[in-house]
Amino acid sequence: MSTSAIETVPRATLLRFTDDELIVVLEDGRTLSTPLAWFPRLLAATREQRTQWRLIGRGEGIRWDGVDEDLSIAGLLRGGKAPR
Repeated sequence: MSTSAIETVPRATLLRFTDDELIVVLEDGRTLSTPLAWFPRLLAATREQRTQWRLIGRGEGIRWDGVDEDLSIAGLLRGGKAPR
């Protein structure tokens, strides 16, 4: 008997911030918590700027136009990204 894995693309549905973390809720129920220090543009952004996000690629990424920041969910699952 053989089995095959079904690969799904991780997609965000919601996000919020604490003073030091970005928290992303995925459609499969997982929650990712990432230090804001990993993302200097978001760390330096005002609370209002942080709330001005939109999902891109049907939830495969997040975009903040006001601070010119894009994050991929796949990248967050791999451990974030190096600061620029």
